[in-house]
Amino acid sequence: MADIDCYHEQLQRDAQFLCSDQRMDTELVDSLVLQLNRIYPQTLSDKEAHRFRNLGVPTKVRLAELLKHLQVKGEEACHEFYRGLHIHAEDVYFSLPSRVRHREMADPKWTNSVAIRRERYVLNERGPMFFLGCFSFAVGLAMLYYYGEGETLRGTGAFLHCSAAGLTSGAKDVFISYADVGTKKK
Repeated sequence: MADIDCYHEQLQRDAQFLCSDQRMDTELVDSLVLQLNRIYPQTLSDKEAHRFRNLGVPTKVRLAELLKHLQVKGEEACHEFYRGLHIHAEDVYFSLPSRVRHREMADPKWTNSVAIRRERYVLNERGPMFFLGCFSFAVGLAMLYYYGEGETLRGTGAFLHCSAAGLTSGAKDVFISYADVGTKKK
């Protein structure tokens, strides 16, 4: 959080964003209420936590009331809310208007944060066609192995053991066990 602003002021600015964000669902709000109640009971008593976890009231209403309640409680309560949000929903925490403003002030050109975000979400640069090709190949091998005629596939057990070399250890164990079971049946 920015040292210039206090958590109370930040929560006032972020309240509208939090209440309108779809990621602030019932489960997340309940997790935040439970954390504030169990870990910081001076912030939220059992009676207050029960009120904010009432499923008869819509989540957005409960969240708005919780945020108002924390603002009344003071600076420490607002700080604990931000700490819980950071723990339970890091993506929401880093997209808060106060956090975005803090990043802009720290890095006006956004050079560092853009590079980090790009690396974080790019899982495979080869694209969906590569995945479909690999998946189709695996399905073809499986169909050939399981539905092939007996004499045609006598030597496929060794081939399947070798083809498992590029897989992770868990997938490799499953793949090899299926290959062993398939060769023993024939």
